[in-house]
Amino acid sequence: MNLTKKALAAAGAVLLLGACDTPVATTTNAPVPTQTPSSVASAADVARDKALAAYKQMWGDFTAAGKTSDWQSPGLRQHATGIALDKLSQSLYGDDYRGLVTKGNPILNPSVATAEPSNDPKTIVITDCGDSTNWLKYRKDNGALADDKPGGRHLINSTVEKQADGSWKVSDYGVHDVGSC
Repeated sequence: MNLTKKALAAAGAVLLLGACDTPVATTTNAPVPTQTPSSVASAADVARDKALAAYKQMWGDFTAAGKTSDWQSPGLRQHATGIALDKLSQSLYGDDYRGLVTKGNPILNPSVATAEPSNDPKTIVITDCGDSTNWLKYRKDNGALADDKPGGRHLINSTVEKQADGSWKVSDYGVHDVGSC
């Protein structure tokens, strides 16, 4: 039995060596794979990337609208919906009413906390420790700093959902007090 295994192994080796010298036939109309299976992003990876992008873009839209406290900015709807859109608009409306604008930019450091369902997410929760140190409120009339306390690091929890049209939008978020992260 041991001799038979050796004979089969030797025959296999001869076939393999012989195959090395034999040209391989190719057809010109066969598709050539451009990506290996390990380089193809999974649906979950794509969803996570799109949710993180929507989260960052929502804060970018809010920052842009905050420069004039434009609570009706159409840009707010691009990456926010539902409760998140209401919160953004109400915050800007309050600033406009009080004669305030926001200058500077927040520093974001978001990460995906959960994704449901895990294989093809439709809802993703993002956590962030956003820094508002250089993103402060100023008076519209004289440009004076209006914030009575400095900015800082805030824990932010956000829900980002896949929409019917395939886009991703932040549907809710909560910003905690300075020093919460």
